[in-house]
Parts: sequence; C-alpha cells; structure tokens
Amino acid sequence: MQEHIEWLKKEWEKLESVGQLGVALHIGDCIEHAEAMLEEEREVMMEFATDYERECRVNLERSIRKCWDETFNTKER
Repeated sequence: MQEHIEWLKKEWEKLESVGQLGVALHIGDCIEHAEAMLEEEREVMMEFATDYERECRVNLERSIRKCWDETFNTKER
C-alpha cells in the first residue's frame, strides 16, 4: 500500500505541473483514502501476527496459510 501511495503522489505532481487540476484533486482524494487504508492494513497485519503467535505456532496442524486466509478473508471485511 505504501508503494501505491508513493506512486499516486508522483502522478499527482505530474498532473498538477501540466494544469490537470481536476484530475489532480481526484488523485489527492485517492491518496487520502489509501493512507487511511494503510493504517487499516497495519492493524490487520498485527492481528495476523498475534493470531499466528497464539494459535499457529502452538498448533502445528494449523498452517500459516490457514491463519492467513482466516485473517485476510476480504469478502468478510
């Protein structure tokens, strides 16, 4: 997500420099949204790490993939 934010910022600067202010404003909104998502992404990654430490490392029958799939089930989020 951080790399995407950096890319958006570069595109935003390009658009501002050529006078595409309407599109630049829209990209500015996209940057704000991506930055908010970055915080949510951090929280979800910390949740995964906690679940992994608590359950996956102790219960060897439970795979990292299963922990990952349960934490990052985007259809439920």
